[in-house]
Amino acid sequence: MIILALAILAAMMWWPGRRLARTKPEPPPRPQPVDEAMVIDLATALVASGASIPSTLDALGRCLPPGSEADDVIRAGKALLMGAGWDEAWDGASGKLARLARAFEPAWVDGAPPVIMLRRAAASVRARRMKDAQEAAARLGVRLVLPLGLCFLPAFFLLGVAPVIISMGMTLLGG
Repeated sequence: MIILALAILAAMMWWPGRRLARTKPEPPPRPQPVDEAMVIDLATALVASGASIPSTLDALGRCLPPGSEADDVIRAGKALLMGAGWDEAWDGASGKLARLARAFEPAWVDGAPPVIMLRRAAASVRARRMKDAQEAAARLGVRLVLPLGLCFLPAFFLLGVAPVIISMGMTLLGG
């Protein structure tokens, strides 16, 4: 009889848990924003290995997550292959990869080596990020002064200064 009761109790505990274990399927992950410096570094590696600018743009477009940036880069590469001018090929492209286009332009128009310009563009992106991070850290320090002062000064007074004043007062008043 006890074994039957334990079996029923175990079944009751197991069954609701199985029903509650169902969860909703997780939504698909949102695409991460394109890292501009990484894309420029990829373009640098492609060009340094001997790829032409249109084939580099095509490969970059296939590597980027689906979206407007990938479509713009692929379209620009195909337009350059078809004989379009530089400005015409990049017409209507989003501004996210404008540094890439500006770095490739002297190479396409004047025949300058693109690797140097691409490395400078990537370094510029990273320097801008570092400057923005340092400015944000400085702003954070300034914003934290007031809350920290409002929290720590009363605590310091109550725990550090007030006992000393009370002790001195009791000593002076003869207590």
